[in-house]
Amino acid sequence: MSQTISMTVNDQPVTVDVEPRWLLADVLRDQLGLTGTHLGCEHGVCGACTVLLDDRPVRACLLLAVQARGKRILTVEGLGDPENLHPLQRAFQQEHALQCGFCTPGMLMTAHAFLATHPQPTRGQIREALAGNLCRCTGYQFIVNAIERAANEMGQAIVADS
Repeated sequence: MSQTISMTVNDQPVTVDVEPRWLLADVLRDQLGLTGTHLGCEHGVCGACTVLLDDRPVRACLLLAVQARGKRILTVEGLGDPENLHPLQRAFQQEHALQCGFCTPGMLMTAHAFLATHPQPTRGQIREALAGNLCRCTGYQFIVNAIERAANEMGQAIVADS
């Protein structure tokens, strides 16, 4: 039996009918057409499905859509658009921080939440923040560089590791 839920997705109010067993990732992708939320492992391990729920990173493959009722969701589509990239998106592009791109949306969302709570991250803190996001292509160095660059562009100073 379906339920009607309302939430805010990328600053837009959304009302959608969902089955109680449906995952947030499936609703975002299949009902709302927000395919930037990638499904990788479907066990919450890889981080490709990371979205922000009330400004906190969550695995959309582990969260039931009904649990998002009344919440604010930010997906990678809500960060910026091709004409107005978010500093993180621009830095990922400039630093060549992606190869296949599958993990990139989850990395961007994790980094966005991290930078909001860590105004002066060290490179070690950046690496630790990314520990829950797997990338099979890049080796992470360019991703760390991109987050460092974005933090600088956003007016946040990177301090040297102790």
